[in-house]
Amino acid sequence: MKTQTSSQSAYSTFLNDLNDQKVQQVFIKRVGGVSSQETRLEYRLKMALGGKRYFTQLPKTQTVDELEALLSRHQVQFTDLSDNAANTAASLVGLLLSTGALVGAFAWLSKNGGMSSLNNPMDSTGKTKARVYNNTNTSSKGKAKTTITFADVAGVDEAKQELKEVVDFLKDGDKYRKIGAKMPKGVLLVGPPGTGKTLLAKAVAGEANVPFLSVAASEFVEMYVGVGASRVRDLFNKAKKQAPCIVFIDELDAIGKSRGGNNPNGGNDEREQTLNQLLTEMDGFDGNAGVILIAATNRPEILDPALKRAGRFDRQVLVDRPDKSGRLEILKVHSRHVLMSEDVDLEVLAAYTSGFAGADLANLINEAALLAARNNRQAVMMADVKEAIERVVAGLEKRSRILTPQERKIVAYHEVGHALVGALMPGSNQVSKISIVPRGKGALGYTMQTPEADRFLMLEDELRGQIATLLGGRAAEEVVFSKVSTGASDDIQKATDLAEKAITQYGMSLDFGPIAFEKTQSQFLDNGSTRRAMGGEVAGKIDELVKQSIHQAYDTAVAILNLNRDLLERMAQVLLDEEVLEGDRLKELLAQAQMPVNTQIWLATGQVA
Repeated sequence: MKTQTSSQSAYSTFLNDLNDQKVQQVFIKRVGGVSSQETRLEYRLKMALGGKRYFTQLPKTQTVDELEALLSRHQVQFTDLSDNAANTAASLVGLLLSTGALVGAFAWLSKNGGMSSLNNPMDSTGKTKARVYNNTNTSSKGKAKTTITFADVAGVDEAKQELKEVVDFLKDGDKYRKIGAKMPKGVLLVGPPGTGKTLLAKAVAGEANVPFLSVAASEFVEMYVGVGASRVRDLFNKAKKQAPCIVFIDELDAIGKSRGGNNPNGGNDEREQTLNQLLTEMDGFDGNAGVILIAATNRPEILDPALKRAGRFDRQVLVDRPDKSGRLEILKVHSRHVLMSEDVDLEVLAAYTSGFAGADLANLINEAALLAARNNRQAVMMADVKEAIERVVAGLEKRSRILTPQERKIVAYHEVGHALVGALMPGSNQVSKISIVPRGKGALGYTMQTPEADRFLMLEDELRGQIATLLGGRAAEEVVFSKVSTGASDDIQKATDLAEKAITQYGMSLDFGPIAFEKTQSQFLDNGSTRRAMGGEVAGKIDELVKQSIHQAYDTAVAILNLNRDLLERMAQVLLDEEVLEGDRLKELLAQAQMPVNTQIWLATGQVA
């Protein structure tokens, strides 16, 4: 059996062995009290016989941390075997200090009212996240001011007139109370996205000069059960304290969706509890308390009937897309802070932007201003605004997308095909520009049509003409090249959708007559239809009629282009040479187009002669 021996060594000898890479392992041991503590080292050499160990003492000028760093640099294993009694004393001192700090923290929380939050974390979670805007004074800490008035809202005169009554009630409610009239408890703003529903609500608060509490409906619902209902209660409690005031809930459909019986959890989920609390709070209002609830949604058809009944949201205000005069007023509002050149005609722009909502027009003016600044102009010119329209409608111009000569030729004939067919169709918008400059994600060219006036109805022959115009590009490819490309995929999709709607929604089929085969789920969103349940024979007949309608429209487009083949060639060559065709020159060329007799018969009857 081998025995281990040990001997005392000087610290300098230990350092020499360490530098010579002779030390294999070091044990560090701190002994003594806190005031007289010393550090002893026990180390073993790599070539020591019989496992011999050496002892030395760490100088007081060097710390244990420095020693451990030194050992790590020399890649020597070390173990800290500090005295247990010293460790225990140090741990006890640390424990006492930690306990004292904890007691002090509890005392501070108790003094400052923080204990309630520790006892019940839901107290802060259940508070409303509503942002408060206050115009009544300038010293309201933490409250923003609403500077928006009805002068900042244009294009929705009917909606403004409805809401002026709310403003009048908040300003002078006595005349209503004297006669016994009660203000509606809730006003529901409905309309497509971007039409100014939120802006209108802020304008009401700005005109009435009262506090405005704004919150998104999605902010009520959390993962914790009961939080949404708690936030609703807190919102209305805060509103009552600041009455008269306005409470605005944006995107109400997030919590106001109709309660159905198909919930696998029994219909008692967190969203429905929040809705129930909202219904209760609205019923609990005193009609003359001076708190007006305004909400906005673009999906009113899915709201719970209990919300829309009289006594809750008993007044609905439609905020629709503006007409031409409305767009003109909106353009004036958004351009009054932008330097405009004298050549900018806002009436022309209002005609060009049919279907644009208020947010689209605001973005249009801003895009034009950015383009003018990028081109180092002193003011926005008409060319900047037209380019901004094209950028919004068709996408960013991509000059870097280089087409092959064959591709440019196909695109040119394709776009001229659209223009020639569209120029001859009844009720068609005026073709104002043809371009073969690539734009956006996949548009290799485009044909811009400008409406002469706002249209709210479409006749049967006009609908057939639209389908033929959509297919005019593909028809031109077949007429000229005797084969087609993939460039008409989007046109085909739109034409098929339009032909299907003519049969399933508009009742424009002699075979079925005025029968609706689709249910419109959303009147303000584009993707809001679903087909009713029907038999296979009926579905097959619908598909057959859609196919027939598309083929007739395509044959009509081919006939038009064959009749105007020379004009098609001339216009395509101009487009290939100049890339863009517009203005009076385009009008003169399109005026030479002729319509076949059979096309007139098809437009009128839907039957090819």
